[in-house]
Amino acid sequence: MTGRMWLLVLDGADAPARSGSVAPVIDPSTGTAFATCAMGGADDVEAAVHSASVAQERWAALVPAERGRVLARMARELRDHADELAVLETRNTGKPLRESRFDVASAARYFEFYAGAVDKIGGHTIPLGEEYLSYTRREPFGVVGVIVPWNAPLQQAARSVAPALAAGNAVVLKPDEHTPLTALRLGRLAVRAGLPAGLLNVVPGHGTEAGAAVVAHPAIGKVFFTGSLAVGRIVAAGAAARVAPVGLELGGKSPHIIFEDADILSASQDAVTAITLNTGQVCSAGSRLLVHESIIDQVQAEVCTRMEALTVGPGERDPDVGPLTTAEQFETVLAHLRRARSDGATVALGGGAVTDAGLPAGYYVQPTVLSNVPPTAAVLREEVFGPVLTVQPFSTDEEAIALANGTDYGLVAGIWTRDLTRAHRVAARLDAGQVFVNEYFAGGEETPFGGRRFSGYGREKGLEALEHYQQSKTVTIRLRAASAGIDEERNAHGSS
Repeated sequence: MTGRMWLLVLDGADAPARSGSVAPVIDPSTGTAFATCAMGGADDVEAAVHSASVAQERWAALVPAERGRVLARMARELRDHADELAVLETRNTGKPLRESRFDVASAARYFEFYAGAVDKIGGHTIPLGEEYLSYTRREPFGVVGVIVPWNAPLQQAARSVAPALAAGNAVVLKPDEHTPLTALRLGRLAVRAGLPAGLLNVVPGHGTEAGAAVVAHPAIGKVFFTGSLAVGRIVAAGAAARVAPVGLELGGKSPHIIFEDADILSASQDAVTAITLNTGQVCSAGSRLLVHESIIDQVQAEVCTRMEALTVGPGERDPDVGPLTTAEQFETVLAHLRRARSDGATVALGGGAVTDAGLPAGYYVQPTVLSNVPPTAAVLREEVFGPVLTVQPFSTDEEAIALANGTDYGLVAGIWTRDLTRAHRVAARLDAGQVFVNEYFAGGEETPFGGRRFSGYGREKGLEALEHYQQSKTVTIRLRAASAGIDEERNAHGSS
């Protein structure tokens, strides 16, 4: 093993895994290890849940405004350590430094946003007449399990941890075994910010061990999982066995529709960004470009020109496109490209691994454009999770909508048009959790995010996320004796 040894964060302190298990941490830009990390298992999750349960009772009893002050201090810690965190994220994931800096700023913004929202969470009163007072309370689940993937580990951890803490929960955070470092750093910075020890425990580990233990633990009130459809199904089934609620943010095969009246240059640049951000390793990546037949040649040429000009290299050099994050994903993307060719797709640009003698032996794939893709081709239905864009023509709005909705996923969709009436009409008919108009990835930490169908259920981001980190309780009080007639009617019909 090589480099620094990273430990779990349990009860506010560094801790080795009880099994003694460790794993190398790989720099995707070079394919070599630069650190070592303890890998937690079921015993570590058990300790984390116990610690979190104790801390959560005290946390939930705090005045909400005080919880908000702690979250605000967490945001400041993230901003104060932004350079360190960005370099660490880039080293661990391979993404360009400017993207890592954005992720750090986004993580801080989540804590700022929910710091301001924490004392504005309320229930409702229900009018039952003057004899009764009926109201709802929003209450935390207690301990929440959060399992995040390897593509944006810090940002996605903050996206879940911030609202969970704001809602009064404690969190057991399980980062992916490939990219645990910024999540562990978040756990230590939370202690510096004054978050009570045990309220955020970070247990990196393998999904079959630490992840499975989080899902199965009877004291974890709710599990939020972000990752692949295949693993999401396993998580949902495991939680269902103990009738525990789950939030799932899974994959996507998102359409990006360019109508004939669009600003072609802006739309083309947006199409490139939508598929190459984080080397296409974004669940909401615009991987299916649908272009009106009257402008498809112009758009495809513009997209290829802009994509061909992108620089590819190690994340620390801050290129346009970094390596894929894991060796497994590198092989997966190459397999998708081979299959696309065998299915009959035309490779308009790219189509394989980068063969540049000036690059280290990392996981580099060429930004790729596929055209003339047969409608039955797997690349139109399956998530590639790499910088691979398919281009398809359409002739009418109805055809565009049918193509857009023609997969099992429903995470996001993009629209480019100058006609806002069309934009509203088409957006209403797209079967997706969110729709971007004239800017892919529009919105921010304030806008709810989540999917439909195979893309999952539940919502992260915005005020709506708080509803998913709390449960509702109804309280109804009889204030004074009702009239005999009302009593007789209630006795006759019963109450449900």
